[in-house]
Amino acid sequence: MEDETVNNVMCQFTDPEGTPLGAPLYLPQNAGPQQLQQIVNKLLNNEEKLPYAFFISDLELVVPLETYLQKNKVSVEKVLAIVYQPQAIFRIRPVNRCSATIAGHAEAVLSVAFSPDGRQLASGSGDTTVRLWDLSTQTPMFTCTGHKNWVLCIAWSPDGKHLVSGSKAGELQCWDPQTGKPSGNPLVGHKKWITGISWEPVHLNAPCHRFVSASKDGDARIWDISLRKSVICLSGHTLAITCVKWGGDGVIYTGSQDCTIKVWETSQGKLIRELKGHGHWVNSLALSTEYVLRTGAFDHTGKTYSSPEEMKKVALERYNKMKGNAPERLVSGSDDFTMFLWEPAVSKHPKTRMTGHQQLVNHVYFSPDGQWVASASFDKSVKLWNGITGKFVAAFRGHVGPVYQISWSADSRLLLSGSKDSTLKIWDIRTQKLKQDLPGHADEVFAVDWSPDGEKVASGGKDRVLKLWMG
Repeated sequence: MEDETVNNVMCQFTDPEGTPLGAPLYLPQNAGPQQLQQIVNKLLNNEEKLPYAFFISDLELVVPLETYLQKNKVSVEKVLAIVYQPQAIFRIRPVNRCSATIAGHAEAVLSVAFSPDGRQLASGSGDTTVRLWDLSTQTPMFTCTGHKNWVLCIAWSPDGKHLVSGSKAGELQCWDPQTGKPSGNPLVGHKKWITGISWEPVHLNAPCHRFVSASKDGDARIWDISLRKSVICLSGHTLAITCVKWGGDGVIYTGSQDCTIKVWETSQGKLIRELKGHGHWVNSLALSTEYVLRTGAFDHTGKTYSSPEEMKKVALERYNKMKGNAPERLVSGSDDFTMFLWEPAVSKHPKTRMTGHQQLVNHVYFSPDGQWVASASFDKSVKLWNGITGKFVAAFRGHVGPVYQISWSADSRLLLSGSKDSTLKIWDIRTQKLKQDLPGHADEVFAVDWSPDGEKVASGGKDRVLKLWMG
């Protein structure tokens, strides 16, 4: 009768931050993810059952415990730590075909961005225009003219009411997405080209009227679009600022070629702290809360809001839920081939140094749920890291040229990358394999974005066309 008894194993559930859920408990070795889901839902007193993934020493548990223990020769003498990670309740359909190739731009497409509700799409180009596209008909809607040089970056306000673009001449222009017309004159003040734009989160201020711009001139400026001027200049970097993020706690982060990241408060523009550690230019910054900051009150359900107050309230609920009890995390990617994970509100020292890339790190991005960080590099690879510990998880190889930009699906299950090799690729986070190869561009793909509603992907590049991809 010996082999009929089920051996138990002592387990301790913890959340991704390491907080234990209840006391250690004995689980039958034949328990698999389904049973664990039921137990965790019960321990958390969830009224509606939520989906979870389970990890033991950073590996997802997809088999019964005994199979895992045998395969990995794990001793059952010790308490087995099992990390439970909440998964999105909704699932987006994988994107697998090009649904439209839209010509219109006369030069390379340098940036593409979906509006926070996913209903509109904007692109900026070397032809000095910003274009707005109608996603229901997949045709050009407005051509926004006024810039005198390449449009290098664009950013939607999280309430969806404004679009700002920045040019190589250092000018910024605010547009009304409903009409495609400029709202007021160009905003001038920067002496060199614009390298980044980030809006104040809507849970801090609604309706949205402040954003920050970063420039090669070494300054970042906070603008108020209702006053139509720069209200604060953040100066202190000794070289070009390459990237900027307005965080959920109300501080601004700037990354620079002077190898530092500076943290600023936004009422007077005082420097709060400096994050040092990189040995070369900082290229990219990512925030763990970025997705909810970008989308504000909008989510995959497509709900609309009647007032700024309502929007602010819903955005704050979404932000607090996403952030949980943990501090906002920041990841920086650099020309020194490394990345750092920081908790700037807690310490000026990095939590972890993330190494493995063989070339400069071009773009870093947290998944919408904050559980993962992806990095794109000139070494042709995309790497996946644990978003809480910064530990390396997997390398995605398949591109044959530098990877320029990445974007996540709203459910954090898929990752998109665009490369110099003219292709887009979609990677499955669970299997850690290529899910879909999307060729079709005739040249380098500079910009990619995945719509917040999960339905569409947009890409643009050197071949001057904008492509839309669907499931």
